[in-house]
Amino acid sequence: MEQDLAVRLKSKVEELISRYESLATENAGLRASLAKSESDNQKKEQRIKELEKKIDSLRLKDAFLGTAVDRTQAKKKVARLMKEIDACVSLLNE
Repeated sequence: MEQDLAVRLKSKVEELISRYESLATENAGLRASLAKSESDNQKKEQRIKELEKKIDSLRLKDAFLGTAVDRTQAKKKVARLMKEIDACVSLLNE
């Protein structure tokens, strides 16, 4: 009876040790995977920051240069204002 109990106990302990080793191996793999994912995440966040800076720079550049449509409208507006100024000057000269 005691021998049977000892055999069962030994079997359970061996099973627990086997599970522990299996889980320890899995845990190590998961930790390595997590570390790699965190590293990848940091690299991607840095890339996002770089791209956001580039977008801001391009927006600022576009604001100064404007699009072709904006430039055309600005030229038309300046031409119209020049005509009004010329009209005012001619009225003053009369």
